[in-house]
Amino acid sequence: MRLATMSISLLLVSADTSSNTASLRFWTAVLVLYAIFRTVRPIKYTDSVSSLVLVIAEVFLGVLAVVATGGCDSPLIFMLLPAITVAGLARGFGFSFRVAVVTILAVSFVFVDQASNPREALVRAASWAGIIMLVAIIAGYTRRISGVADRDRELTLDRLDKLSDANDLLFSLHQVTQTLPASLDMGEVLDTTLQRLHSLVSFESAAVLLFDETDAHWDVVRHEGLHIPTRLGPTDLPVGLRKALAQNGIAAVSNLIAEPGGGLSNRSGSGLYSVLTARGTIIGLLALEHGEVGHFTHREEELVAGFIAPAALAVDNARWFARLRTVGADEERTRIARDLHDRIGQSLAYLGFELDRLVEKDSQGESVSQPIAQLRDDVRGVIREVRDTLYDLRTDVSDERSLGQVLEQYAERVAERSALQVHVEAEESARLPILQEREMWRVTQEALANVERHASATAVRVVWRCDGHRALVDITDNGVGFEQGRAGRLDSYGLLGMRERAASVGASFEIVSAPGRGTRVRCTLQPATTETQPSSSQRNSQIGDSTSSSRTSTTTRRKNV
Repeated sequence: MRLATMSISLLLVSADTSSNTASLRFWTAVLVLYAIFRTVRPIKYTDSVSSLVLVIAEVFLGVLAVVATGGCDSPLIFMLLPAITVAGLARGFGFSFRVAVVTILAVSFVFVDQASNPREALVRAASWAGIIMLVAIIAGYTRRISGVADRDRELTLDRLDKLSDANDLLFSLHQVTQTLPASLDMGEVLDTTLQRLHSLVSFESAAVLLFDETDAHWDVVRHEGLHIPTRLGPTDLPVGLRKALAQNGIAAVSNLIAEPGGGLSNRSGSGLYSVLTARGTIIGLLALEHGEVGHFTHREEELVAGFIAPAALAVDNARWFARLRTVGADEERTRIARDLHDRIGQSLAYLGFELDRLVEKDSQGESVSQPIAQLRDDVRGVIREVRDTLYDLRTDVSDERSLGQVLEQYAERVAERSALQVHVEAEESARLPILQEREMWRVTQEALANVERHASATAVRVVWRCDGHRALVDITDNGVGFEQGRAGRLDSYGLLGMRERAASVGASFEIVSAPGRGTRVRCTLQPATTETQPSSSQRNSQIGDSTSSSRTSTTTRRKNV
């Protein structure tokens, strides 16, 4: 538009030789240079005072040039139109209308006042006033339309940003939730948590603290990008963590330099802090810091707030599992002691009694050759029992050996040392995390040991099915069974320990037994994810009592031992 009005003005100046004065040439040159300059470097209106001054200055320059070169008869009057247009596009209809009125009054007053025929001059001024007002209205209306379009675009972009943030958060929550069943190792959980946080927000240093109820201190279980003590007292916490505790939520500190004590790192300029809450209890604290003041935005604060809940649950699961492993170690020692007592202790006591009897018979001059031969066979039997016990204690799942493989080998050993017929059905399309699979194996091993020692059964059926997310172990025997609800019998059979092992990995435990009807032990693991759960018929087809055909990738083993 500037170039077009400049071209029209130059044509009018060259055509009007009668009024081609030095003043006209001067103002023509000034406006041409200004038009070229603004074409190369247009005014970028930013709703600031400096931008407003530039717009008003352009209008003032145009008015001054037109008034100095003839008013409404000036060949440069067309160059007022870009200035009016810029005013309308910059500030809208109201501003362009006021600028147009002032421009019309300034140009028309001087023109009419100096005209020899005021009536004709007034008509000419009115015609130009109409043109200028029309340009102002069009520019203002264009600004209104573009403003609506800009607002719509900003709203759309804002929605897209929020959708993108929500998608990022949902992806991270999905990843975290997927790891919940496997997140039983504290180190793995903490590493995963920080990795997910790196994908959500930008930070230079981080720390995860867990609360120690014994002395009300905070244990620093993971940190990166800073050096801090391994334990912090309540008064040692930086201001950001204290704010998070006071609010029982998330707290942002935009300027740690201005806060007394600063952050966890003396190089941090801003921080984002949150409590870790699981099952209604504060179990820990999270600190994210950056060297730049005001680095963390409200958007990042919302992302972290949405991420905290599942992360805290994963940390709490790992913490409880670590405690259960400690309890499990005590139970394992008890189980070993019971195995040694049941299998070896009684046999050794028997050998001791037999030796005493043979010594007494030998002192009386009786022949002991045949009893010694029998005793030798008994000692060999004890040695076999020791070997079997050690084998059972060493038998475990590993990265190389799945539960199905271990189960088959264990069943063969049981069949070799007893008259028990063991029927194994193992279907594995994928494996569980090693910690979960190990606990499922311990439940299975304890159940089989009970069948071997106490059930007086002739046959037992063991079913193992696993697809990497869901798992089932089902042990059914045809033994004597027992009356349920008797605590003494439950303790002696180790069923409470089996139930606790199942619960430690999120599995359900069920036992059905009755005198003379055998016993059935069933341990089922279902995924704790936000993924769409299969229908009950699908679950039954995958893991249940019915025998189903496995997928191509499924390893299916059925063996009678």
